[in-house]
Amino acid sequence: MKKMTLAAALLLAGTTLPLPALADASPKLKGEAVAEVEERAKLAQEMVDSVFSFAEPGFQEVRTSEYITDILAKNGFKIEKGVAGIPTAWTATWGDGGPLIALGSDIDALLGLSQVPGVPEIKPQVQGAPGHGEGHNSGMPLVVVAALAAKDVMEKHGIKGRLMIWPGVAEELLATKAFYVRAGLFKDVDASIFTHVGRDFSTSWGELPGNGMVSVEYNFHGKTAHAAGQPWSGRSALDGVELMDIAWNMRREHLPITQRSHYVITNGGGQPNIVPGEASVWYFFREHDFQTIRELYETGNEISEAAAKATGTTVTRRVLGYAAPQHANRPLAEAAWRNIAKVGMPKWSAGDQAFARSVQQANGFKLEPLATKVTPLSTPDNRGASTGGGSDDIGDIMWAVPTITIRYPSNIPNAIGHNVTSAMAMATPIAHKGVLAGAKALSMTILDLVTTPKLIADAKAYFTDVQLKDQKYDPVLAPEDQPAIHLNAEIMQRLRPEMEKNYYDPAKYPTYLEQIGIAYPED
Repeated sequence: MKKMTLAAALLLAGTTLPLPALADASPKLKGEAVAEVEERAKLAQEMVDSVFSFAEPGFQEVRTSEYITDILAKNGFKIEKGVAGIPTAWTATWGDGGPLIALGSDIDALLGLSQVPGVPEIKPQVQGAPGHGEGHNSGMPLVVVAALAAKDVMEKHGIKGRLMIWPGVAEELLATKAFYVRAGLFKDVDASIFTHVGRDFSTSWGELPGNGMVSVEYNFHGKTAHAAGQPWSGRSALDGVELMDIAWNMRREHLPITQRSHYVITNGGGQPNIVPGEASVWYFFREHDFQTIRELYETGNEISEAAAKATGTTVTRRVLGYAAPQHANRPLAEAAWRNIAKVGMPKWSAGDQAFARSVQQANGFKLEPLATKVTPLSTPDNRGASTGGGSDDIGDIMWAVPTITIRYPSNIPNAIGHNVTSAMAMATPIAHKGVLAGAKALSMTILDLVTTPKLIADAKAYFTDVQLKDQKYDPVLAPEDQPAIHLNAEIMQRLRPEMEKNYYDPAKYPTYLEQIGIAYPED
């Protein structure tokens, strides 16, 4: 007999808890799904720890994708690899007939953020290597566990429905989801649920905060010469890059406050005594709607061409990625939030709270305990106006099919995003417990979708009649633009052999912390 928590037993029995009403799948079905998730707690922990140990950056998620697709294939999913021309992208599909539900989460790590988990001090595992400094190692384990739980319930009760699992490859580069949409990966999907790591347990509907974005590299072409003996014979491509950057920084003063723009010089030449014949600069242009993104991009193009003309060079450009503004579906969000509220927050131990506090104290962060209450449903009325910020290319999926994001509580309050402090908890019980909570809510929402035709109909009506009423999907992608699959290849070729020594071996060690000899705080 399977072991269940009290919450699962109450759901299975159909007992009403003092929370908002469930969506339309029966309490019995949802109780079974929760029990199936709990049965897979060990799988969730092993997946979270394993993907953390792989720590592969965008377009180089080779081991991560192999590991996840192997698990799905063994559980009856049909795998298609290399979708949209991206070697580490794939889809995993199951089912025959009924609505098609897409389930996704990101899988890439961040450059330079290698970190030993379970310790509050900054301590790289491999100096200079990538690490999961946002927590993307946890989302796909959540999706897999939830999908397997829902699949078992659907098979047991003969419920029609299809599942399609897909990975967010190179999300930190905002570099793939627009290409997924262009390749038609979501053309037959009825509803889409995305998951993302957070410190809270929540979801949202309506136009979301943050910005859309275009990622573009400008390549200046000049003429080499001896920088001291014959500089007049050369034309410096680096001068073109630097002049563009100076002009852009002066232009910022006269741009709307909603914009965010930043750049890195990816090629500044070879050595000082050679006039650089080639130089490149990589820009992110962020704005709040399709039109203003395009306008910002066109301004960048004009400045690059002016810089080239002024320095006697030429310039070409390549779009490396795109992220649409985000708009989440109201009926899907309301259904998912009811399930989030029913599941509730994880039961944090004294050790969990002690570790979170130790990270905050060691790094000078505001002290704040792990949350114990679910966040209210975020709506346009209660979250206020946004003045800009980060981006997430899930926005592109949101304009292809009704979509929401479920945030689940697997990280520590006040840790810095895109920073090693956000990796410290990501292979600890905090991450494991947050994933299980998120998987329960996701599995319950999947059952809502496959048993309630009206929910899907309402989601599609909102998508068509509300979301698409005033804006249409308009990505800054030309037909010749292709995924930048070359990115991060060189650094992984250099660092992977050393990183492989840290891969988790669940056959030998119960947890990754035990494998690397880290003592987690006791309760």
